[in-house]
Amino acid sequence: MISAITRKTCDLTQAPEHMVRKPDTSLPPYFNLDPERASTRLGDPVDTARFAKAAAFAGRGRDDLAKRGYAPDGRKRLRKFSTWEICRYLIPVAPAHLRRVLNKYPDLPQGEGVGNARWFTLEDVLKLRDHFAEEGVSTKEYRPYRPKGLPAKVVAVANFKGGVGKTSTAAHLAMSAALDGYKVLVIDLDSQGSMTSIMGGQVADEWQTVFPLLAKDYATQLVAENRVREAAGDAPYPLDETLTEALKVSLQDVVQKTHWPNIDLVGAQLNLYWAEFQIPVWRMALRSWPLWDALTSALDEGGALDNYDIILLDTPPALGYLTINALAAADILLVPLGASFLEFDSTGRFFDMLYSTFASIEDGENAGRKRAGLPEMKFEWDAVRALITRFDASQQTDMANVIQAYFGDMMNAYRQEYTAMVGQAGETVSGIYEADYRNYNRETYTRGREAFDRTYAEFKELLIGAWWRDEKMKKESQDGEAQTA
Repeated sequence: MISAITRKTCDLTQAPEHMVRKPDTSLPPYFNLDPERASTRLGDPVDTARFAKAAAFAGRGRDDLAKRGYAPDGRKRLRKFSTWEICRYLIPVAPAHLRRVLNKYPDLPQGEGVGNARWFTLEDVLKLRDHFAEEGVSTKEYRPYRPKGLPAKVVAVANFKGGVGKTSTAAHLAMSAALDGYKVLVIDLDSQGSMTSIMGGQVADEWQTVFPLLAKDYATQLVAENRVREAAGDAPYPLDETLTEALKVSLQDVVQKTHWPNIDLVGAQLNLYWAEFQIPVWRMALRSWPLWDALTSALDEGGALDNYDIILLDTPPALGYLTINALAAADILLVPLGASFLEFDSTGRFFDMLYSTFASIEDGENAGRKRAGLPEMKFEWDAVRALITRFDASQQTDMANVIQAYFGDMMNAYRQEYTAMVGQAGETVSGIYEADYRNYNRETYTRGREAFDRTYAEFKELLIGAWWRDEKMKKESQDGEAQTA
């Protein structure tokens, strides 16, 4: 007679395969790997043509994903804004008073819909804003502050670490400023073209980017140098076909309209990266060319400083020649970073590289200026602020406090939270201001929007403070000249 224990043991030895205890798999996966089996997972060797295939697939996928936020005709359209949104966020007026004004002035944009449920384009909102600025309460600000006779402010968003939220921050600042009533020019200096995609831009090649503007600045310097050389009897430097064509290009040739009525764009695409190789070649050929001033000259010559209120520069994640041009052109520098040790460390090194780069330029230029009896040059910015992006208060508060303590007055006070709405907007290659609030509950929309509203509020304080200081200095200078006369 077989005991119960023996019977149980026999049954286990003959148990179905799916009931047999599996080997312990708690060890890390790099233990006991079989080389022959591993070799079967390699696939065929990868040659350079495979990169082209992967790029083609990614390009098709990128276009498909980008067009999620596009209209059926393949173009982006900006949504309309409700009476609630206008009175809550855009114009300081009560809904009932807005309705009374619309009834009284039938020539004003009346929006779509009936009764209280009316929807307006941003063009309509801007017209309503102008009306209230002329006819509304004098104590309210219906138009944003911009002193007359002063140039636009140039704002660079930069950090040489990728993934810190540069493009997202720059795009939302542009949209915030547009909703505020400012006229904005966005310049995409990143050959990845993410900002261009958000703004719905179409860029066929590098000749529709800033590249020809930089080439034009060099060609102009070369032409001037050739006049000097010819007068001295020296052979002129040659102008190749690229430089000859660049001399014909103006800023207006590369600026394109966007689906936002008061945001224009100079877009980017992959070939823009060629500028990083070409600029040092030009500099070696003409050592007197101030390469860092090329973008500044293009904006000045092209009338951008008069035609726009704010010029936003989205830079690549590197301290290359395009970024140097952006930083040299900027009045305000914003440096996004996440609340982590690695991003704090990287940003500190970024500031160190900024010091080394621009101090080196100053030293080199001022040595020649001293010999020529000219005043020394000095780079200055109205304000520089680091701002924490993608912030999770439940996990990153301590680290954010440390970063705040070390960067001190160079830090924004507000930490830009990452919300579900921000993530969903990114999936459709658009900004949160382009999202229809009816697709969210009111709390989700308000919280998501607040993440960038508060960032813009701090930025605007820097902006108008810098303009006010410039206006004050201009007036003091004029008063001093008048007294001298």
